[in-house]
Amino acid sequence: MIKQEKYEELLPQMIAMIEGETNPVSVMANVAAALHEAFGWWWTGFYTVSGDQLELGPFQGPVACYRIKRGRGVCGTAWDRNETVIVPDVEQFPGHIACSSLSRSEIVVPMHDNEGNVVAVLDIDSKDLSTFDETDQQYLEEIVKAISKEVKWK
Repeated sequence: MIKQEKYEELLPQMIAMIEGETNPVSVMANVAAALHEAFGWWWTGFYTVSGDQLELGPFQGPVACYRIKRGRGVCGTAWDRNETVIVPDVEQFPGHIACSSLSRSEIVVPMHDNEGNVVAVLDIDSKDLSTFDETDQQYLEEIVKAISKEVKWK
């Protein structure tokens, strides 16, 4: 099955799973698990905004960094720019934070509250180079929009 077909099959299931759930931690935990299981990525999870840094949230995969400052690494950069960042080779990304030396490529998608503020980022790492592309961006952005629509951010 090609990537787009996987997303097209998974997206309605994810939306149904999220619908009516308002606890962000619970929703992020299940979304991370579902994505991780469907695609088999190295690391799949969330960092939530807390003051001037991102803090580790629900995830699947090996241990991760606890905190990331705004503008640092791929996650902090996506938060600071308020846009999805795709990195084909993390070794070529200035200021990359190596939580795991096995991570080779990455995509980070900002998630917003009802007022448009970034409240979290979806961070996905792969052990392979150039894993992520515009197809991932499109569908992952749809998934985070579905989460943002349902959950209640404090």
